[in-house]
Amino acid sequence: MTLRGSPPPQRRPMAGPQARAAGWRALWCATAVVVLAVVAATAWPVPAQAGAVLDRVLQRGRLMVSVDPSYPPLSFTNGEGTLVGFDVDVGRKIAERLGVEVGFETPDWSAVLSGRWQGRWDLSVGSMTPTLERQQKLDFPAIYYSVPAALVVHAGNRTIRSAADASGKKIGVSEYSTYESYLTQTLAISVPNTPPFTFQIRDARIARFPDESTALKALATGDGRLDAALMALPPALAGIRDGLPLRVAAQPVFVEPLAVAIEKGDQEFGKRVAQAVESLHADGTLSRLSTQWFGTDFSH
Repeated sequence: MTLRGSPPPQRRPMAGPQARAAGWRALWCATAVVVLAVVAATAWPVPAQAGAVLDRVLQRGRLMVSVDPSYPPLSFTNGEGTLVGFDVDVGRKIAERLGVEVGFETPDWSAVLSGRWQGRWDLSVGSMTPTLERQQKLDFPAIYYSVPAALVVHAGNRTIRSAADASGKKIGVSEYSTYESYLTQTLAISVPNTPPFTFQIRDARIARFPDESTALKALATGDGRLDAALMALPPALAGIRDGLPLRVAAQPVFVEPLAVAIEKGDQEFGKRVAQAVESLHADGTLSRLSTQWFGTDFSH
């Protein structure tokens, strides 16, 4: 690259040891520049540069939101093949506040947690709990509601009446979830002022399922495959309302603050999303949506 400008002033040449020392210093500096350039070129890529995702969303005029297609009443496909639910509506409202249209993607939960979205979607509205582990791969601009974790058993079960009663039992959870982390006693929620909790269930035999709905159906058979299931309260209550022979044995086992998530690296996008969620809290939109879908206001 050629630098424009006036030529530097002429310097008198140095001789002897002083010249040699200056030469070594120049060589060292040149080498350091080359090494730094190589490191920069080969470093692990940052998923999103500052402003890149926000620019993409605004230029496209559409916010692509990832949701779970099998998580009623949070997000699911109705009889007409349309995505509906609390998380779906929250995604729509965030897009409105950003002044763009909305589109939805339904990737595997593991793909969302990976943090390597490659532009396939811009925002996750998937009722995700920020944890210390997840914060290494994702940013969480805003909490949009909080729910209790619930222990669910078959309606005919009379031996499990508290969380501690489920110790040593076979418990169903969704894979890669905070409920699995709770049972392995590795759960560490990273949101300040989250209500403290203790690990009441000891030595659980964990049965992993692709989603909560599948775990509830397995528990509802009453065939002994599961003694209980641990999940967020809303999907548990939705299953009971749909006629599954289940009951909530204990809640809250712990309380989960639930956040929207973005790829790491775009602070401007995170700021705009946080402002949108704050406005949804302030005008009561989240309160109304929570009451509509859950029958209770979990938005606080």
